[in-house]
Amino acid sequence: MKKICSVVGARPQFIKLAVVSRVLRKEFQEVLIHTGQHYDRNMSDVFFEEMDIPKPDYNLGISGGTHGQMTGQMLIELEKVFMQEKPDMVLLFGDTNSTMAAALAAVKLHIPICHVEAGNRFGTLDSPEEVNRKVTDHVSTINLPCTESSLEFLARENLGDTASVVGDPMYDAFCFYTSRLDGSELQELVDFQGNPIPVPETFYYMTCHRQENTDSDEKLKNIFDAMESLDAPTIYPVHPRNHARAEQLCREYGYRNILLAQPVGYLASISLVNRAKKIVTDSGGVQREAFFAKKPCATILNFVVWPETMQDGCNQLAKPDKADILEKLSQPVQFRADYQPFGDGHAADKIVKRIREYFTC
Repeated sequence: MKKICSVVGARPQFIKLAVVSRVLRKEFQEVLIHTGQHYDRNMSDVFFEEMDIPKPDYNLGISGGTHGQMTGQMLIELEKVFMQEKPDMVLLFGDTNSTMAAALAAVKLHIPICHVEAGNRFGTLDSPEEVNRKVTDHVSTINLPCTESSLEFLARENLGDTASVVGDPMYDAFCFYTSRLDGSELQELVDFQGNPIPVPETFYYMTCHRQENTDSDEKLKNIFDAMESLDAPTIYPVHPRNHARAEQLCREYGYRNILLAQPVGYLASISLVNRAKKIVTDSGGVQREAFFAKKPCATILNFVVWPETMQDGCNQLAKPDKADILEKLSQPVQFRADYQPFGDGHAADKIVKRIREYFTC
């Protein structure tokens, strides 16, 4: 039986792993490596528990520091694991520092690499995710884009021969786990003091964690000002590194329409997406989940991450500016029933099929 080392480190990767690992283990020996990039229980452990992801065989415990420090430490430790395990392939997801570090470690050891969610391009190297994904795509043996537009980017970079569209495993996960929601998952919604937060009948859902949106009081205050003026409360699970600033702003400016919560697991998050009136986010994953749930979304970024979600105004870019956010949220939106560019909900099967084909060719 061929051995596959799957490397993950952050929330979006855990979600993709949950659906892919379930299929992969029917045919291959999987060795699961968690770099530790997301280490907080609500950002890591809870995903493994509630999504029934197998316990990692290795947890490297690497987080924090600069991009260079984190990537360098991961590269060193992943190389050790690969040399010990001698895998037949390394399976990677997305565009984190964990992804690129594993790709560099594997290619230097001449281990084939399969990259899921390849080919997506933001158009700027100012984004660390763009750097990680480009490097990983160019050293991977198999590139598996989610969408046709991602395949086109790979073709422009002369990587078309390595690539085939399989759909989005996040869509697989969204369909699978949404069908199992019963409302009990929202009981984990608590404030910073651990007190339960009753979920309003009507609300907006916001995730905001990127450094460019949260590194100053001015930007986050503008975002909060927009949410405060909406016609329903906003539920905002706060990333641990933004905890102090979010709490200080709410205390200083007396926001009453923003419900600050501790980070939530995947089930609670997609439940909030499905129940929300509209979504505000700076997450590549949550903007897709909003699209899957047919919820209007304003994405606070200055570059397009998933152009497919922008169809008919379903998702619109916004600045960290009160007026711009409110304008984008007020725009009319139309979701087409016949438009699903992220696949048919069976991406995991297609990913494993492509790996199988590689070994049987």
